[in-house]
Amino acid sequence: AHYNNWNYFQECYQSIKSQTIQDYEIIIVDDCSTDGSFYQLLELTKLDSKLKLFQNPENKKVGYTKKKCVEEAQGKICCFVDPDDFLAPNALSEIAEAYNDNPNIIATYSRIELIDTQSKSKGLFNKTKKIENKKSNFFNINFEIAHLFSFKKEAYEKTSKINETLTSAVDQDLYLKLYELGNFYFINKVQYYYRIHDKGVSQNQSQKEKLNKNWHQVIL
Repeated sequence: AHYNNWNYFQECYQSIKSQTIQDYEIIIVDDCSTDGSFYQLLELTKLDSKLKLFQNPENKKVGYTKKKCVEEAQGKICCFVDPDDFLAPNALSEIAEAYNDNPNIIATYSRIELIDTQSKSKGLFNKTKKIENKKSNFFNINFEIAHLFSFKKEAYEKTSKINETLTSAVDQDLYLKLYELGNFYFINKVQYYYRIHDKGVSQNQSQKEKLNKNWHQVIL
């Protein structure tokens, strides 16, 4: 789900291209970027057949945009990589191995390393951990489930799907909807590098009231 993120996206894109497994597609939905990055992405599609680019008819925010990403995906397994973050080289191969070894699971998640605007480490996100499946009182309050989160598209289709009205907490909403349907598998490795910067959707302090409102809506 892309919006005005060309500079960070280049590192994100290279981390996907460098994966040790190459059986994947890249779905990008641009939310009407205003910095010219859509046209740069358009040029990139001419060089990379794995990349499929779409654009919203108007700025629709992250919920609508991520839902569109899943709708356009052809793969059996989906995962979101925000354009300002990037992946560890073995991330996709480790996910594929987890599904092959555990055919009863519908989702995986892993550990996160936090990075700054220069991609330097700020340490591990220490709240992510293995959770117990099928707990009626589990609400992911402490963000035990986080990136890199993958899920079977056939399981997603059985949910009420991504809430396109949400402008934050979209991933948390999706985790809980899928948690009700089947087993999650924790990959106890760093697969995802999460960038800390003031323009991030979940980090924007000027939107704190709206962030809290969306989070409360998800929990409810």
